[in-house]
Amino acid sequence: MLITGGAGFIGSHLAQALLERGERVTILDDLSTGCLANIAHLEGDRRFRVVIDTVTNEGVLDGLVSACDVVIHLAAAVGVDLIVRDPVHVIESNILGTRSVLAAARRHRRKVLLASSSEIYGKNGALPMQEDDDRLLGPTTRSRWCYSTSKAAGEYLALASHRQAGLPVVIMRFFNTIGPRQSGSYGMVVPRFVEQALAGKPLTVYGDGRQSRCFCDVSDVVAAVIALAETPGAIGGVFNVGSTDEVTVLELARRVLAVVRGEAPPSDAEGLASAGLITLVPFEQAYEDGFEDMVRRVPDIGRLTRLTGWRPQVALNDTLRRIAASFSGSAAHTV
Repeated sequence: MLITGGAGFIGSHLAQALLERGERVTILDDLSTGCLANIAHLEGDRRFRVVIDTVTNEGVLDGLVSACDVVIHLAAAVGVDLIVRDPVHVIESNILGTRSVLAAARRHRRKVLLASSSEIYGKNGALPMQEDDDRLLGPTTRSRWCYSTSKAAGEYLALASHRQAGLPVVIMRFFNTIGPRQSGSYGMVVPRFVEQALAGKPLTVYGDGRQSRCFCDVSDVVAAVIALAETPGAIGGVFNVGSTDEVTVLELARRVLAVVRGEAPPSDAEGLASAGLITLVPFEQAYEDGFEDMVRRVPDIGRLTRLTGWRPQVALNDTLRRIAASFSGSAAHTV
C-alpha cells in the first residue's frame, strides 16, 4: 500500500491500521503539513517505509507506484486559512499532485483511492448531501472556492481515467474528520477549540456559531477507507465518508468546554460570551471580505453503507476526550 500524505493526520492513522492488518506500507510525504512525529511510533517496523518527497517528483513517484498494489492519495493542501492565504499553492498542489498520481497509476495499472472533500458541494443547501447532487459555488473572485474547484478537478481526472483507460479508481469525499494528531494551525475548528479550552482561553467562534457540521472520528474514516479498498464494487464510484450526527459550532464549543473543564457551560451564545467562554468573530474579520460559509453540511452515507456495511461507531464526545488527552500528552499535532 502506498499512502501519499502518509505523515499527515489521516494518513498516519491509516498507515498504522494497515500495518496492524499485516500490510506492507510505504508513505510519501513532503512534510509541508505532515510531521515525522505522527509516524515515529511506526518506525522500526520492517514492513513500513518512509519516503520524504513530493508527489510531483514524477521519477520518485513512478518507482513507488510500480512497487505497490494500491495507491491511497491523501496528499493535499488543506484548511480554510491556507485556502484564503495562499490559493495558488492550494490550486497547484491539489491539481498537479493528483495528475501525477493518476498518470503513474495508469502506467502501472494500479488501483487508486482518491481523497476528496465535502467542499465539493459548495453552497448547495440540499440535505442530506448525495454524491450525485449538483455543485453550487461562488464567483472565481472569491478564493474561498478554489479548494472545492481543485478537488473537483481531481475527481474529474480520476473518473475520466477510469472511463477512458479502465483505471480502477475510488473517490472518497470526507466530511470533517477529527481525532488525535490533527492541528488547528490551518483552520481546523476542533483542535483549535481544544487547545484554547486547555489554555483557559475563550473559544474563538467564527460567524454566529449557528452553522452546523457532522464530525467523524478518524478511526471510523480509516475503517471506511479500508473497506472501500477491499470492495471490488467500489471501483468507479464516489462515496461520502462521514458522520450524520449534526451539531452546531456553538454546541461543539459547549461540548469541548464540558469535556475539558468538566462543567456545564451556558447553552446560548449570549451566555457563553458574557461568561467569557467564547469570542464571536465575523467571517470577514477572520478570513476575507465577502467570505461565505455553508450553513449546514450533512452527508448521505447510504451508498457506502449499502455497499460495505460501514457506519460510524465513535460518538463525538468520546472523540473530544481522546483529542483533549492527546493535546495534554504531546506538543506535536499536524494536519
